Amino acid sequence: MNLVGLAWKNLWRRKRRTSITATSIGFGVFIAVTFSGMGDYSYTNMINTSAKMGLGHISIQAPGYMQSPSLDKQIHHVNDIQQRLATLNGVEDSYVRIQGQAMFASAHKSVGGAFLAIDVNSERAEHNLFIRSLVEGEIFIKRWRGANETLSGIVIGQGMAKKLKLRLGKKLVYTTTDKHGDIVNGMARVSGIFATGVKDIDNSVTLLPIQTLRETIGYSADEASVVAVMIKDQRYTDKLLKLVQLRVSELGRNETEVLSWRETQSEVAGMIRLDRSSNQVSQILIGVLIAAGVLNTLLMSVLERTREFGVMMALGMAPLSLFALVVVESVWLALMGLSVGVLVTVPWYLYMNRVGIDLSGSIGDDYSAGGVLIDPVLRIYLYPETILMILFTVLMLTLLSGLYPAWRAGRNPPIDSLKAM
Repeated sequence: MNLVGLAWKNLWRRKRRTSITATSIGFGVFIAVTFSGMGDYSYTNMINTSAKMGLGHISIQAPGYMQSPSLDKQIHHVNDIQQRLATLNGVEDSYVRIQGQAMFASAHKSVGGAFLAIDVNSERAEHNLFIRSLVEGEIFIKRWRGANETLSGIVIGQGMAKKLKLRLGKKLVYTTTDKHGDIVNGMARVSGIFATGVKDIDNSVTLLPIQTLRETIGYSADEASVVAVMIKDQRYTDKLLKLVQLRVSELGRNETEVLSWRETQSEVAGMIRLDRSSNQVSQILIGVLIAAGVLNTLLMSVLERTREFGVMMALGMAPLSLFALVVVESVWLALMGLSVGVLVTVPWYLYMNRVGIDLSGSIGDDYSAGGVLIDPVLRIYLYPETILMILFTVLMLTLLSGLYPAWRAGRNPPIDSLKAM
């Protein structure tokens, strides 16, 4: 007996009920894609942006630096570390940086803040939020000392420029401590101004040439406070973390520890965990509603056909075949629902992925969460494994919902079924 064709005909005996159920399954796919896509996009965007703020997806630091950052905790042989990481598959780039706290003073005022010393010749704008956010001037000024090129200047945030009443070319004095804990001073002219859109960052963070800062705080050319590792895909952070740890340990550098963004950006990691949990709860509730709808449709169909099933069994059809018939009906429902979901969701997904919804008017001027810049345009993006998971989950929910009605269809004896009205 052709169960596939018979199941298809049975479903369309109640066209309205079947259509409503398939549409509800399609709506569930639409909601799941939207929620999952928002999560995949926003989580990836937050992680990558936080990595571009200085510490990378993976950070190589001196032990205890994360708990108590200070310039007397430095890592050595950073050039050797970079060379070892350059051949590691999955690592996009690595950057030697020095981070610290300082007081910044102009002729009008002084404020506390932080500096990030970088090698601008090796930095790529796509991996450095501050370089990418430059709105005035340039990243440092090139000068020549004989045959040697040197960099001077300081890049400050737009908020700090307003507080200290500074503009391009004006002097700024910074006071910090050197590697021995002694107070040292430096002076630089403002070469550039950046605006990230995060007030706390724009009010307090500055960029300095790494060689100039090394001379000020007493670091050698092979010392730094952090090596920031940028990876191609943040989903593989844990795998690459172990590989980076292995590469660093092969150098025999016991004065370092390797941390992922979850440890260096714990606030961002906590926000993502909380949001992901609430997202999963919402999708579970939607899944339960889909399963209830499918269960109701199939169970009503089985109860309406009790006498019909009795006739079929009396003519020789096995209970197992009846069970399989109703299961095939649930498969047809799942496929129809997924088809409706694809037809409805694909245009929506393409629009939200390429254009999105601009929420800047409702967010205000500070586009940040947990101290990390967020995209004010709401977009969705799905990883391939997320798409497969959504399709698999909807299919399994529909099949499982059909098991009880299928069991009911095959358990009644033919005589009892024939007596049913």
